[in-house]
Amino acid sequence: MKKILILLVVVLAMQACSTQPEEKHVAIEGVNLSLDPGDDFFRYANSIWYDTAQIPPSQAGVGAYMFMNYPQRIRLQGILDSVAQADSPKGSIGQKVGDFYASGMDTATVNQRGYAPIEPILSSIDGINSVPALMQFVAEQAKAYNNSIIGFNIGPDDKNSSMNIAHARQTGVGLPTRDYYFNTDPSTTQIQDAYKTYLATLFELTGSTTVEAEKHAALVYNIEKQIAASHRTRVELRDVKANYNKMAVANLDKQQPNIAWSTLLTNLGAETDSIDIGQPAYYEKLNQLLKSIPLADWKIYLKAKSISNYADILSKPFVDAEFELSKVLSGQSVQRTRGEVMASMVDNLLGEALGQLYVKKYFPESAKKRMLELVNNFQKAYAKRIDNLEWMSDSTKVQAKEKLAAMRKKIGYPDSWEDYSDVNIEEGKFFENVVSATKARYQDQLSKLGNKVDKTEWFTTPSTVTAYNNPSGNEIVFPAGILQPPYFDYEADDALNYGGIGMVIGHEITHTFDDQGAQFDKDGNVENWWTEEDFEKFRARTQQVIDLYSSFTVLDSVHVKGAMTVGENTADISGVAVAYDAFKMTKQGQDTAKIDGFTPDQRFFLSVARIWRVKMKDEYLRLWINNNSHAPPVWRVNGPLMNTDAFYSAFDIQPGDKMYLPKEDRITIW
Repeated sequence: MKKILILLVVVLAMQACSTQPEEKHVAIEGVNLSLDPGDDFFRYANSIWYDTAQIPPSQAGVGAYMFMNYPQRIRLQGILDSVAQADSPKGSIGQKVGDFYASGMDTATVNQRGYAPIEPILSSIDGINSVPALMQFVAEQAKAYNNSIIGFNIGPDDKNSSMNIAHARQTGVGLPTRDYYFNTDPSTTQIQDAYKTYLATLFELTGSTTVEAEKHAALVYNIEKQIAASHRTRVELRDVKANYNKMAVANLDKQQPNIAWSTLLTNLGAETDSIDIGQPAYYEKLNQLLKSIPLADWKIYLKAKSISNYADILSKPFVDAEFELSKVLSGQSVQRTRGEVMASMVDNLLGEALGQLYVKKYFPESAKKRMLELVNNFQKAYAKRIDNLEWMSDSTKVQAKEKLAAMRKKIGYPDSWEDYSDVNIEEGKFFENVVSATKARYQDQLSKLGNKVDKTEWFTTPSTVTAYNNPSGNEIVFPAGILQPPYFDYEADDALNYGGIGMVIGHEITHTFDDQGAQFDKDGNVENWWTEEDFEKFRARTQQVIDLYSSFTVLDSVHVKGAMTVGENTADISGVAVAYDAFKMTKQGQDTAKIDGFTPDQRFFLSVARIWRVKMKDEYLRLWINNNSHAPPVWRVNGPLMNTDAFYSAFDIQPGDKMYLPKEDRITIW
């Protein structure tokens, strides 16, 4: 989960079992015993639920994983409704969170203002009279996260992960990836048409005639298509070393005078003599386009970007326009409620303020402590797996175990909370409140430039249903939001918890050693710690993963993108393997007593299938395949289990079963 994926309570080693509360079992519902588990285990475990589940009209999917954030937002909305009605002291967490939420819920005022809040921005674009003035506008707007052609951020140096440096990445397009501008299949052309319509609508809503608006939309799309031609693909973006290019600003000034990096960085408030240019071809192309495209056209482009950036916080016609595009991309049939929208926005912009209220209500300190115990035990199980690897030399095993031992664990919520004292929130000023929060976020980021990395910082909010591995920090992170059923259930037996949250823990640990994570050392630096021979063996095994998953299909003929999803697929395969090893160390794991007709091993694998119990609209599934670094849920179940020997034994999988792989073809990496 990289920008993406854990348990609440249970203990791994047998000696710890005596401290457990008395185990109770939770029934696994929805298993279709009329199906052969060896043909499609996802269907076997989930089809009764899947075939009857109804996707809420305001959603593109339903079930576990990311779609659990829908009921999470309802929880958050309950907190926010209460806080918004309270009389909290000015400047307090309650006041900021409550008034921000209330200002967004005041749709009458938002709609009455129309697009007046962005009229000064559009007027300033009209006043641009040169390329330097254009770049100054771009920099000033970037300080409020109104981004257009410069993708700027501050983060760790890949070669010196203890220090923060400036980074620039490819940007400038409105569709998800470059391929959307060049593919000609019917589903993509439908998206292209919807995007052009969206752009035209934005121009009409801000005063252009229909003819002018359509002309402007075509112009903007053409500029974006030229930009997109310079973009790297999602697969190319996985190449860690190719996407690190630290350059001297003085040299960039000579090579790209139209961008004028020294002046740009000064206008961004970033004093530095070097910057990591993630994708140099983009900025080379941008430097050319700044001269070859007329200034008047660039001004139209910047207006489109600015209107689009703020569309979701303007009046209803802008929100509706954005939704019409979203419908085509995701298949979502109706808009989310305003309360759900605002819960998401508060979580995004004041996430740790809202997070304090969330964990106080839903996540006790005891859960954080027990989760940490579990993760610690998984590290031990993983170390044993490294010891037993037949393909890795002893010298590399030593390095791998050192990296594993140095891994930082973050559970539930941060030890210290983010300070929002620079965010000014006022009643009835929704637009200004958003801008205040985004400007404060930018200044917080800017303050890190040239300073040591804060290893305690989190990159998700406590209430989000996710988990992630940060390779530059050599850390795994499990927020409170995911520590609930079906991932963890206090009433459940070990088989369900180890198959559920255990797989996710194993998954996140494995990201430390996937095709990208394996290139970072124990301190989070891009540094080789492998023998040459071992790394070649590792690459050969990851190629097996790519080849296998590329053979999987969804929507009848659409293939999983094996090269794009290899990191997540590697983590899934090894995540199940280490979770099963850990489960076998528990009392139940060493038993054979059945519960509800299933053995402990069978319940373990059914739990693996249950945590990916997800149903999506076809449009969203197609969007997922093209953009998500994870395989779709069905293959997050069937793919790993096809490569797990214990699964074959648990369900008597035999040659002729559709999921059967000969033992010599089953993939073991970690």
